[in-house]
Amino acid sequence: MSAEIYRDAWGVPHLRADSVRELARAQGRVTARDRAWQLEVERHRARGTSASFLGVDALPWDRFIRRARLDDTARRCFGNLERQDPETADWVRAYVDGVNEGLAGASLPLGAPGRWEPWTPLGVWLSTHILFAGFPAKLWRTEAVKHLGEDAVGLFAVDGPGTSGSNGWLVSGERTVTGQAVIAGDPHRFIEDPGVYQQIHLSCPEFDVVGLAVPGIPGIAHFGHTGTVAWAITNAMADYQDLYSERLRRTGAGVEALAPDGSWTRATRHTETVEVAGEESVEVEVIETERGPVIAGGPEGLDDGTPIALSLRIPPRVTGDLGFGTLLPLLRARRVEDVDRAFDGWAEPVNVVQAADTEGGLLHRVAGKVPVRAQANRTRVVPAWEPGHEWQGWHDMPRAGLTEDGVAVMANQRGPAAPLGVEFAPPHRANRIATLLGEKEKWSADDMSALHMDTRLASAKPLLDHLAKLADLSPEAEKLRGVLLRWNRRMDADSTDAALYSTLRGAVVRRLAAHPAFAALTSPPAYPEVLLPWLALTPRIGYALEHLLRAEELYGIDRPAEIRAAVEEVAASTAPPVTWGETHRLFAWRALPDPEFTGPGLSGDHDCVLCTSAVPGLTDLAARGPAARYVWDLARREDSRWVVPLGASGEAGSPHHRDQLPLWLAGDLVPVVTDFEQLSKESDV
Repeated sequence: MSAEIYRDAWGVPHLRADSVRELARAQGRVTARDRAWQLEVERHRARGTSASFLGVDALPWDRFIRRARLDDTARRCFGNLERQDPETADWVRAYVDGVNEGLAGASLPLGAPGRWEPWTPLGVWLSTHILFAGFPAKLWRTEAVKHLGEDAVGLFAVDGPGTSGSNGWLVSGERTVTGQAVIAGDPHRFIEDPGVYQQIHLSCPEFDVVGLAVPGIPGIAHFGHTGTVAWAITNAMADYQDLYSERLRRTGAGVEALAPDGSWTRATRHTETVEVAGEESVEVEVIETERGPVIAGGPEGLDDGTPIALSLRIPPRVTGDLGFGTLLPLLRARRVEDVDRAFDGWAEPVNVVQAADTEGGLLHRVAGKVPVRAQANRTRVVPAWEPGHEWQGWHDMPRAGLTEDGVAVMANQRGPAAPLGVEFAPPHRANRIATLLGEKEKWSADDMSALHMDTRLASAKPLLDHLAKLADLSPEAEKLRGVLLRWNRRMDADSTDAALYSTLRGAVVRRLAAHPAFAALTSPPAYPEVLLPWLALTPRIGYALEHLLRAEELYGIDRPAEIRAAVEEVAASTAPPVTWGETHRLFAWRALPDPEFTGPGLSGDHDCVLCTSAVPGLTDLAARGPAARYVWDLARREDSRWVVPLGASGEAGSPHHRDQLPLWLAGDLVPVVTDFEQLSKESDV
């Protein structure tokens, strides 16, 4: 036997091999079998070649990836891994070998798959997370401060697109029925089809681990259970990427950038060709200064003539280390101390980590690389030609303990990572989880799914408080007000009151976004298309509505008058009442649309524990939500549970493509099976 593949009733792959290397190869092979199309899409996205098979709509992404030099960074990081950690480099190579074996002969919608290189997993990791830290928010803050003043940073200081929503909680043994800890939670990301997490079981003589892998990446980085220790993460909301405004000029020899010492320094420059299916190929100029690659503008400015060039500085480009050296030690971990040491080498994204072991060990810490630099770097675009904006080493990673009642909650709030970030999620989800955990003295693994599905929307209070103060409304508006003031503030799919609240909220957001006070922010400079979601005014106001309604003064806007007008507008509508789930539907991203799939209605909302994020004022559709749910039981790993939004397989014809969707919608979880005797053998590898 070299390696064997087994399956459980849900099609989850369980792999057993004689060696770590053979197990990595088997993981790559089974991932290619189950997710061939997904791997092909991710390979192209990591290289900036997706337009070559998806067409012109993918061109903005390819331009950004080429200019940000992500493929070159992946190659550098793998080269350093080979020199500094040859065992891990060989393990990654084995995974890639398995991927290529599994892809051989695969039939995909747009042709045969391409070949993976040893650094492709690192490129996939980079492309998956390059926008995860939300560096484009610095463009928004720069524009907002320019037009509204410094107060805008605080007023709009909430998470932007795609950066938060994850929950995690650790309940120590003193608070469980078994006397052993339980870790539970749900990472909230853009929901993709196939899913961004892969349920998997990896077993060899050195370790036996179940967890949620990222397709295209060997091992289990984020959520795992070895039998004696388990770990989980959420986004720490740290700020570790910088944007610099560059002064560039062309010379006979190329391009130069103005340095902080006043000298003009040579920048590297070359051109790359991006192939576009069905269209002419496009030339992309790639420039890199001493700060980093230029991702927007150039010597001639932006496409609209705005004299801007922006360079991006990220830790892996500076250090040549993506943190892949953490992955094997995590699989080999036996106790909390092992997990802790492994995460000492983590790079990005910066995460809050929780872990517990069967000996009573507990861990709550931040992991990753965050540069030490000026405060201005953290909030906005800074001038590259001025001294004082250089990186000065790395922050120590903060650690935290549990609360007095034996729990720790992480939900992207201002917690242990507070010294490292600027914008954090509102505290509503974290507070709600802590409140719910306080309602029982002893918890079991089976109890945790109720927390996953909680729909109370605490952030509704400011708008409802304003609503309560309105007087002299029309009879229809008075009736609407009465309904909402009696509403239980739960965003349940079958609730007409929740739908009515969302309708009113959207009307308020749109009225504020249309106010002349914000007119200067409606048309930002011509930044690259992939950065524009962070600069869109209506979503920014929608996400920050709670702050905007609570502020003592808001740029001279008569908020009661705007809310009154919105109430009358909604009350005058003759549209029949609908439930929240009729408009709040799952909108899963696919590289190729599936016209036959209609997203189901969802409970939850942006600030609920069940964080299925709409964009207030723009759409009720939810592109983000729980990309997986897990419950890790340290008493008996077999009592652990998990679920993903769709299924274990990415193949449209597979019975396991979407078989977990009904469970995910209902808040049910799938048993974690670890006994190979209970599994069905599929094949040898």
